[in-house]
Amino acid sequence: MVKSKILLEESELPQAWYNILPDLPKPLEPFLHPATGKPISPDDLAPIFPRALIEQEVSMEQWIKIPDEVREIYKLWRPTPLHRALRLEEYLKTPARIYYKNESVSPPGSHKPNTAVAQAYYNKMEGVKRLATETGAGQWGSALSFGCDLFGLQCTVYMVKVSYEQKPYRKILMHVWGANVIPSPSNKTKAGRSILEKNPDSTGSLGIAISEAIEDAAIHDDTKYSLGSVLNHVILHQTVVGLETKKQLEKVGDYPDVIIGCVGGGSNFSGFSFPFVKDKLSGKKPHLRFIAVEPTACPTLTKGPYAYDFGDTAKLTPLLKMFTLGHDFVPPPIHSGGLRYHGDAPLLSLLCNEKVIEAQAYYQIPVFEAAAIFAHTEGILPAPETAHAIKAAIDEALECKKNREEKVIIFNFSGHGHFDLSAYEAYISKKLEDYEYPEEEIKRTLGYLPKVGV
Repeated sequence: MVKSKILLEESELPQAWYNILPDLPKPLEPFLHPATGKPISPDDLAPIFPRALIEQEVSMEQWIKIPDEVREIYKLWRPTPLHRALRLEEYLKTPARIYYKNESVSPPGSHKPNTAVAQAYYNKMEGVKRLATETGAGQWGSALSFGCDLFGLQCTVYMVKVSYEQKPYRKILMHVWGANVIPSPSNKTKAGRSILEKNPDSTGSLGIAISEAIEDAAIHDDTKYSLGSVLNHVILHQTVVGLETKKQLEKVGDYPDVIIGCVGGGSNFSGFSFPFVKDKLSGKKPHLRFIAVEPTACPTLTKGPYAYDFGDTAKLTPLLKMFTLGHDFVPPPIHSGGLRYHGDAPLLSLLCNEKVIEAQAYYQIPVFEAAAIFAHTEGILPAPETAHAIKAAIDEALECKKNREEKVIIFNFSGHGHFDLSAYEAYISKKLEDYEYPEEEIKRTLGYLPKVGV
């Protein structure tokens, strides 16, 4: 009998995170100081990050031990189940075997607490009293609020204004866990006030919210900054997802041909896929495919240049070599599918540029259609972000049907959609609009990218 759910025991929870840095096909380009344009030092990052996370950011150790305190909290929801999507396979009449790793079972409902708990722990160990961060739709903000609450830290979340207004329930969840949630841009910071002076009706962006959170951390001695995606240490913590998935597939004697995840900044896709990327880079599985899926409304990997750029609007972050739509990118308010960050993780960007990973962009209406199919067949309502991965998995499964191929397709179910019902209401009532980021805007962006010579 085919198993529909593959579980691990608590004792099988990974003991260490996997660090892909020493296995990359070429070295990662250095992060550059925003003022000097020179490679940053650990001391440059000390005002906003704890020392332990700075060390993880540059570590060349392949395995980094998960602290016992973090593993114990992980056990509240980890190991997470791996599902065989049998009803979806039957609906599609595909010979492909489709699996999904269910990260929606965490207390905040997504993959995000895998790094939120770790970051809260390391900050607590170094005497930090408060964390400042940004959030878009609220997945990261709610996860960090959860992590801070467990370790007795205060938490301030700058939430992109359009999401603050459109998605109140994640804001309420953050409040339950004790966070202070501020719509961004706000009048609380110099960066926010500057944006509001230029555009009092600004709907905000992740780049703006990051600027506010970094400024908040930089001017308060008891506060550090916390980021939910993009940076190396964030992806490191998320590899617990891919490591568990590998063990689960071994239990049923399977191995993927195609690995899929949605991409905003890149943390869920990278944490899920990098333990498998290791097999491709080593030559063990040369034909393994990886598909990073994004919206046409924010097509960083598919249309953005691979260049140095700031991670935020106010140019406070280090310069990162990544695929980018420009640090002044503001997503269209009509886009409901999430994944709205202007850039992608340097690690993911490098692997995409080296053609190890491929990228695909979708319009939002077909994405919501795929989400509805999944809800009808597998019973779980996916987050709109997660639905991008589902759309790609369905397309791959239909291609297998057409070609009569029995491939193994696996994707990361990065979060549920219980707090995204307003977006589903817009879809059901046919109020969603497809949007493609204009080519002329991408050309305009190129003129604002920083001129860098290392």
